[in-house]
Amino acid sequence: MGRVGVDLYPLQSGVPLAEVRTFAKSLGGSPTNVAVGAARYGLRAAVITKVGDDGFGAYVREALRTFRVDDRFVGTHASLRTPLVFCELYPPDRFPILFYREPTAPDMTIEPDDLDLEAIRDARVLWTTGTGLSAEPSRAATMAALQHRERRRVTVHDLDHRPQFWASPDEAGLRQRLALALATVAVGNLEEVSVALGEGSPETLAERMLSLGLEMAVVKLGPDGVLVGWEGGMQRFPPVPVDVVCGLGAGDAFGAALCHGILQGWDVPQTIGFANAAGAYVAARLACADAMPTEDQVRELMARA
Repeated sequence: MGRVGVDLYPLQSGVPLAEVRTFAKSLGGSPTNVAVGAARYGLRAAVITKVGDDGFGAYVREALRTFRVDDRFVGTHASLRTPLVFCELYPPDRFPILFYREPTAPDMTIEPDDLDLEAIRDARVLWTTGTGLSAEPSRAATMAALQHRERRRVTVHDLDHRPQFWASPDEAGLRQRLALALATVAVGNLEEVSVALGEGSPETLAERMLSLGLEMAVVKLGPDGVLVGWEGGMQRFPPVPVDVVCGLGAGDAFGAALCHGILQGWDVPQTIGFANAAGAYVAARLACADAMPTEDQVRELMARA
């Protein structure tokens, strides 16, 4: 549930946006990428979002159908434009993003009355994001979905913190904590978790998340891999080495693979090892949604690594 857009990523790497000559168009938006990734594993997936009444909105719908993601919960805003996202490529770890979401994005206008609460409650996984909490009415809709879910397994909250969408870090932290208290799994990088729960080591932050009643706390550490805390323990998992092209979709690929592993009943080390490889697979490619792998492709990368 949440953000969607059209990614226009440069075909020239290592140069500022002003010097880029050509771009590649692909489907984007963090939770939308997760839905596409889940569908690539053969799961039935849908995304709750909104697009504009424009050509890019039509592109989003067609792309979702191509990826076999159900678009029945994709609304259309009559006047707002479908968001665009540009980036610059400075591998291996710097990818500045430029969002075109003003005055606001259609996905931020999702209202509680737009929700199919029965479908939200019955889904085996609900995935929400911090961006959806950054403004009304999306904030109320996101919280309504989480509350109606009643912390049913599996309810994932991706902190997905974008500072430019928030009035202040304090407000972001408060809203994120309220959402985490309704989730069973939390995912965020070190900066995102620190905004929500204060400064500390990855282990300390994972413990703070678990103290909120979460069953699993994932702290992504970029090139250092990922730390996961769960009922059975706490462990750091190394990354899968690849030549990075664009790291922007890696976290979403990790998220889709995390959902897949949980639904398959894999244990935590097996799930995280697979998710790390899925993230690495996409980091070695330019696109986000368009690059999401199948299970065979992830297994092939794991075998090579």
